[in-house]
Amino acid sequence: MESHYKQFQHAHQQQPPLDFGRWLAKNVKLSRLILVLVIMLILVPLVTHYYLSKVDGINGNGAYAPSKDALGRHTMKVSDLRLHVDELYRIKSSVTTELVDLEKRRTEMQSEMSGYRDKLDIMHQEIQTAEKELSKIKMQIKQLQKEKEDILEQRQQQIAPPKRILPSLEDNVIMSSPQDKQQCRQHNCFDYSRCSLTSQFPVYFYQPADTFLSTYDLDRVVVSTVTELFSANPYTTTNPDIACIYVVLLGPISTSQIQIQDFENKLKMLTYWRGDGRNHILLNFANSGYVQNDLEAIDTGRAIIVQSGFTSTEFRPGFDVTAPVLLGPKFAFSWSSLPPLVPAKRKYLLYFQGQRTNPNNRNSNFNHLQSRKLKSDLAFSKDENINGDQYIIAELNKLLNIKEDKFYIELQCSTDISQGNLDVVDWALCGSETERAQVLKESTFSLLIAPDESAVASPLFYSRLYEALKYGAIPVVLGEHVQLPFYETLDWTTSAIILPKPRVTELYFYLQTHPHNDVIDLRKQGRFFYESYFSSTKSILDTVLATIRTRLHIPAVVIPNEPSPSVFSDDFVPLRVDMQVQTLEIEDGGGGPIEPPFPSPAFIRNYTYGIVNRHATWNSAPGPFYLFPNTPFDPILPAEAKFRGSGVGFRPIGNGAGGAGKEFMEALGGNTPREQFTIVMLTYEREEVLINSLQRLNGLPHLNKVIVVWNTPEPPSPDMGWPQLHVPIKVLQTKKNSLNNRFLPYDEIETEAVLSIDDDAHLRHDEILFGFRVWREARDRVVGFPGRFHAWDTNFNNGWLYNSNYSCELSMVLTGAAFFHKYYAYLYTYWMPQAIRDMVDEYINCEDLAMNFLVSHITRKPPIKVTSRWTFRCPGCPQALSSDDSHFEERHRCMNFFTKVYGYMPLLYTQFRVDSVLFKTRLPHDKQKCFKFI
Repeated sequence: MESHYKQFQHAHQQQPPLDFGRWLAKNVKLSRLILVLVIMLILVPLVTHYYLSKVDGINGNGAYAPSKDALGRHTMKVSDLRLHVDELYRIKSSVTTELVDLEKRRTEMQSEMSGYRDKLDIMHQEIQTAEKELSKIKMQIKQLQKEKEDILEQRQQQIAPPKRILPSLEDNVIMSSPQDKQQCRQHNCFDYSRCSLTSQFPVYFYQPADTFLSTYDLDRVVVSTVTELFSANPYTTTNPDIACIYVVLLGPISTSQIQIQDFENKLKMLTYWRGDGRNHILLNFANSGYVQNDLEAIDTGRAIIVQSGFTSTEFRPGFDVTAPVLLGPKFAFSWSSLPPLVPAKRKYLLYFQGQRTNPNNRNSNFNHLQSRKLKSDLAFSKDENINGDQYIIAELNKLLNIKEDKFYIELQCSTDISQGNLDVVDWALCGSETERAQVLKESTFSLLIAPDESAVASPLFYSRLYEALKYGAIPVVLGEHVQLPFYETLDWTTSAIILPKPRVTELYFYLQTHPHNDVIDLRKQGRFFYESYFSSTKSILDTVLATIRTRLHIPAVVIPNEPSPSVFSDDFVPLRVDMQVQTLEIEDGGGGPIEPPFPSPAFIRNYTYGIVNRHATWNSAPGPFYLFPNTPFDPILPAEAKFRGSGVGFRPIGNGAGGAGKEFMEALGGNTPREQFTIVMLTYEREEVLINSLQRLNGLPHLNKVIVVWNTPEPPSPDMGWPQLHVPIKVLQTKKNSLNNRFLPYDEIETEAVLSIDDDAHLRHDEILFGFRVWREARDRVVGFPGRFHAWDTNFNNGWLYNSNYSCELSMVLTGAAFFHKYYAYLYTYWMPQAIRDMVDEYINCEDLAMNFLVSHITRKPPIKVTSRWTFRCPGCPQALSSDDSHFEERHRCMNFFTKVYGYMPLLYTQFRVDSVLFKTRLPHDKQKCFKFI
């Protein structure tokens, strides 16, 4: 390998180098040609330059070129110079023109480019808008598909209501009275054929002037009061042929045999008695505790007896009605006569004042007792029966020796008492009602000793019960055999302590075991019973009719709506203004399906509410006297029910799979079917502020309609422009300028949810939607934005103060921006004490406080505050009522007045507010929050 390399290197070293001279020598012809070309390239330019520099003439551009002298200076004639200058001006003008044209063209092109960019931006916006509209249309299509499915699911055969049965000839057949009236019960002595479920419970009242069912003169006050009440009662009918029940007012009756026979004949002569008195109610009201039971020996057939005294042999459980004594006014009681519910413990632990009556020397017995010890203790009684009342007297006397607590016990009246016509062993009342009331107001408990076991009710016993409930002394009933008034429907264990008589030995210990909160709760429920069922003749009569109606499962009369007269005439066409749409989109929490308005389902529990909710209806406010379209207390279905046969109206998020952001905004979700809300906006002489507020509502999802309550005496000006929203705007004319108009149950409100809002409150769409979603989960409460609280007056220790300062707990949400159920509008208008509404009109203030008091009183729950808003600012708005110096002073007085009316402070504190679930939560990049700013 190495030898080959050396040979190759040696061969190359032997070859001589080939230079340029040798190459030319070998190529002679080519060398000459190259030489000629070089010479020509040198000579031709020199010759040309020489001749050109010697000649004056036109240059290459067509212009005259000046000649030069020996020194190289330019020489030109004047005429040639003028031509040259003109040519230069022409060139300048041409260049300037071309530059101007180019600049113009450049400007035009820039303008065209800017226009194209604007068009491109507009097209991008149109594409985005179209995409959003497409998304909304898809959402609406989904909603319509769900509505179609709901309609298809509802296309099932509805259960027809019972046919309205009118009396026939067979109903007029005379029938004999039952062989034994004591065997009468609702199922065998009442004719249901006259009382269809859809009959609306027609009641026919015999005019007392036509019946004369009394052996003595009827009490004129009772007669006039009952007659007047029946004339105004919504169930009363003047057509006896369609009546369900017939009511007869009785008076005092003589117990002589002749008078009894005459009375029975008069009963049988009643036009619609039909031989046996079926479906008749005999009202034997007592207006005194000293009234004898007059009907025990009289054959009343199949008629229902309503009175305050029954013997155990006469009373027919589930058929006859035990009614209170008529001790109150005709129509309404005075709240000012009632003591407050607090303090819980009063001066006296127990009150009893009375004297035992003993007609015919009868004894009250403990027949059910088997204790030898007790029998031996009562051995002093010479009667063969054990004298239980004497044993009770002995035990009560022992209480007076207790020093730890005070007792007010008097077992002998200081003045003579009249035993009247009493026929049972009972306890007479001592002193006047005024004297008894003074002690009852200072007593925690009031002892009610039941009459002997031969009676299940007595007027004297009911009189004691009436006074105890009225003055807040919790009734302690000693004797389980007694039937308390309206026992069928009222749960007396919630307002009274009922003990058997043998427990008298443990009475003091048992009363001591009641803590303050139980004492207040019992007293509060007793006050509700008094106000609703005992306080007046009207309340007692309404309760009697409601008891019979409840037995028959017939719904109550529908609570009335408030008419909604328009402020405009029928032919008025309002002017329209340009709209300003909020810019919040679905990703900000401001979007959602824009659906056509639809009402909330109403009266779907007509015939089940009185059965399923019977206990709650009778034992909680407002009572059983009205039927509401819907309530915030309707039962909620289990979560899986909406996917298994009960999904009508439900819109689960992500069809049940859940989700955030987009999926969340496409459906309401929650535990109740889809629904909308109505905005009620109160306004007074602020037209521009009103219009601006209305414009901000355009495009708000789940909105049903906007109701503007026009409190201004003068109608709107004809040239006032009104925005055209995606929902109707109803402007209502009010009867007078009153802040109570904000809470009237207008018939235009067709949704359960109501958003009460001031005309100067500025809320974003996402804030409103969030508040609506929160309210759907707390339908029985006020849900809103500005929070306030009630503070105790620590300086004088004598009442409450309204406070709007920032605080870590609150008890009110102002209704200038709050959701509530329409149910509370009914209660505010028809059930809340009139004195509260009168004070709102007097001060032109405090209506929001009144609504918070009402809801907290009904639910015993505080309101719910949403988002961080504490106040609303409205720059440029006219002066509001709240800016007056007297505003806060009036609200202080309102709070203390409302507390006196209710008997206690209903408001409750809460220490939290509600924000959206994913607020301030870090999410993956592919997820969206429920609400971006909340």
